[in-house]
Amino acid sequence: MPHASDTRQSIIDAVLRIIGQDGIAAVTNRRIAKEAAVSLGSVTYHFATQHELLRESLLHFVAEETRHFTALADACSDDRFDIGQAAEVVAQVAGGNAFDSRHIAPFELYVQAGRDERLRVAAAECFAAYDLLATRVLTQLGVPDPERLAGVAVALVFGQQLRRLATGAPAEDLVDTLLFLTRFTPTQTP
Repeated sequence: MPHASDTRQSIIDAVLRIIGQDGIAAVTNRRIAKEAAVSLGSVTYHFATQHELLRESLLHFVAEETRHFTALADACSDDRFDIGQAAEVVAQVAGGNAFDSRHIAPFELYVQAGRDERLRVAAAECFAAYDLLATRVLTQLGVPDPERLAGVAVALVFGQQLRRLATGAPAEDLVDTLLFLTRFTPTQTP
């Protein structure tokens, strides 16, 4: 018999897969139960409302992303960090060439956070982790005022990721874009 926390996690994982495959509108209790291989009653037992489902799914995603990006940021504290290592970090952020439901779900959840202010705190936590990683990478590359540029770097990553999602552009475009950013200081212009 599965433990309650395992069932809850299966439900959250199912919600993220459904969102990534078919969007938030496709998240129904019946679909979640089928996808998670749990009873319909388990879904409503663990999550009383759809808002709670979405919030917990976003928080789960945020916790995973925060751990992942914090670990990447910690790896960027090596004194020998160079542009090649920065490109490797960016490639890890890009997540390879395939866009699966795990890569698509965050965009859906962030858009939903724009509609539902109750989800914004969780979204802000995730962006803080992105900003931390960007600050560390920019600092190690010697870019002036890295804290100020971190948000710009994160926006570029998200814009390029959205472009990749919409057009199928290669991950290398993201690496090229961020390497281009490191060539300019805030007082220089392209």
